[in-house]
Amino acid sequence: MEENFLRILQDRTAGDPMRQEVRWTDLTFEQIAEHLAEAGTPVSVPVVKQLLEKHGYVTRKAQKSKAMGGHADRNQQFENIARLKREFLESENPILSMDTKKKELIGNFYRAGHLLTQGVIGTFDHDFPSFAKGVIIPHALYDVKRNDGHVNLGTSHDTGEFACDSIERWWEDQGRELYPRASSILLLCDGGGSNSASHYLFKEDLQRLVDRLGIEIRVAHYPPYCSKYNPIEHRLFPHLTRACQGVIFESVELVKELMEKARTSTGLRVTVDILDKVYQTGRKYAEGFKEDMKIVFDEILPKWNYRAVPSGS
Repeated sequence: MEENFLRILQDRTAGDPMRQEVRWTDLTFEQIAEHLAEAGTPVSVPVVKQLLEKHGYVTRKAQKSKAMGGHADRNQQFENIARLKREFLESENPILSMDTKKKELIGNFYRAGHLLTQGVIGTFDHDFPSFAKGVIIPHALYDVKRNDGHVNLGTSHDTGEFACDSIERWWEDQGRELYPRASSILLLCDGGGSNSASHYLFKEDLQRLVDRLGIEIRVAHYPPYCSKYNPIEHRLFPHLTRACQGVIFESVELVKELMEKARTSTGLRVTVDILDKVYQTGRKYAEGFKEDMKIVFDEILPKWNYRAVPSGS
């Protein structure tokens, strides 16, 4: 029987392209039992499960763990971020992890997840933006020290100005009171998108932000292909996704209500605001900003590490 079992799996398995010693099969327990019966060794489904377990086959899903690229300065930047986090953890200054979740359409569009319902919920069979009532852009900040999340739901475009307005909303509504003696904010973020490390427009918006707030913001970007290490990716985003799973986003107010319910047993709490300002795309930084900017670049990997200091400081 076991010889037939191994032969069937050998014929109907494939290898992981990254690790050839890892095999997988798309056969169900019932199908394996049927093949064994055809081979003259009929067994029950529980026996099939026992055989699979014996030979190391368990139900798993694929994991996004293979980086699609790398960077020569990757390790040095991770060491630098670890150093900065230690310094800020020992201070009275906040550490914010920042990122934007996937844009969502408002309207009767399908969303993954299950709900308890008394009937079938019908949605459009295509996600055409032209059928949407609008868009929702969830820009989020995770307070590493306090295990708190704050989400600003934009309804326009994901721009550097939007990201800076999101930081300002958090600081004025919460941060200034939570960190009354703060002299700097450590901002951990990815290297691309609206807060791209290579965009001077974001740096210009950041400079305007610190001038309004009167507090320094120290930025540390994660290296390319390393966004999954940004704390917000695993400490906030999965819980926001779970709070919204299966629900049709009929309005931005509904999304706000859902995300505010995100909780964890370790004490995560989430606050949500709506930023309905219209943000312009295609903007360029002001002429002369690059030459006259007050952004202070670090000696260590200045392309990813710098400080925006309020003018006059």
